[in-house]
Amino acid sequence: MEKDKTKGRQPKEKAARKRSKQINTTPIYVLLLLMLAIYVGGQSIRIIAYLAGIIAVILIAALLILEIKNSFNETGYAKNMIELAAAILLVVVFWFALRFLLNTTNPIDVVPSCSMLPALQRGDLILIQGIGTSISSIKAPTVQITKSQAASLTNGSESLECVAYRYSGQGAYISQYFSAGDSVGLYRSSPYGGQIIPQSGQGNNTVKYACGIQQVRFENGTTRSEAYTSSISILNHTISGDLNNSVVVYMTTPSDLFYQEGDSFIVHRVYAILNASGTYYFLTKGDNNPGLDMQYSNIPANITQVQGKVLLNLPYLGYLKLLLSGSTVPPAGCNSTVVSA
Repeated sequence: MEKDKTKGRQPKEKAARKRSKQINTTPIYVLLLLMLAIYVGGQSIRIIAYLAGIIAVILIAALLILEIKNSFNETGYAKNMIELAAAILLVVVFWFALRFLLNTTNPIDVVPSCSMLPALQRGDLILIQGIGTSISSIKAPTVQITKSQAASLTNGSESLECVAYRYSGQGAYISQYFSAGDSVGLYRSSPYGGQIIPQSGQGNNTVKYACGIQQVRFENGTTRSEAYTSSISILNHTISGDLNNSVVVYMTTPSDLFYQEGDSFIVHRVYAILNASGTYYFLTKGDNNPGLDMQYSNIPANITQVQGKVLLNLPYLGYLKLLLSGSTVPPAGCNSTVVSA
């Protein structure tokens, strides 16, 4: 009796039909890698980075759809859904384990701007360790102040910027960059035009600022001088920025300028800590910024706003989150870096 030879061919033919339904995604992956390389490498040219970022987001969406379709064709709907559920469960368990081990609700984040250059790059993935209600793990000078002095910090009256300025027949010309013939001093902005404040005009402010000049280098190799905050004075303590101090992640509030510009979390270095009868306030500054955060209409973060300190950073791994969150346009400041202070 002759055997039915078609039975042995059926599984092979079925597998061949499945393979024929698979969509080749290799060219899309190659194009995505190219767009990501342009996006990361072109941060100083905003239009190029923006276009590359938009294309990358579209490619990621297309790959997600195609890979799901290919997976369904290969393994079937039921098995694929089980594998997807298992993967999601694994990620959730890993996330909550990190939250527990690092004592923070936000153990992993991404550096969204260039304000911490050169220590941290935009797109760095950072691991964060919570500090709870103790500041013992934070490296920064601590100064004792009164509750009334803390209150003056939180009403916004001490937001004085260090600027370069010169007087002309039409008034004062204000700039962040310093040119020959300019003076450097404090400036209080207001809806009515603002005013120059002399060093002695800081009165009874809890924090007093001293202004100086530092050099910044641009992507094209040129340098310029800019006005910056060289030190602060709190009561009888004079404090200068220390790049060995801890870097923290803190939440902004609706009244902060940073929040209004779309930044819910800030990754900056601690300049000093103020202790107001057990309530701690963090004076923070981006290494690449000319002034402290509170000089730009941001209230100093208290300890409850601090998510934790940065333990380590992994370069480039956070760019995917930036793209998927819609942050395709590099923020201002990515084309220059402080080179001396």
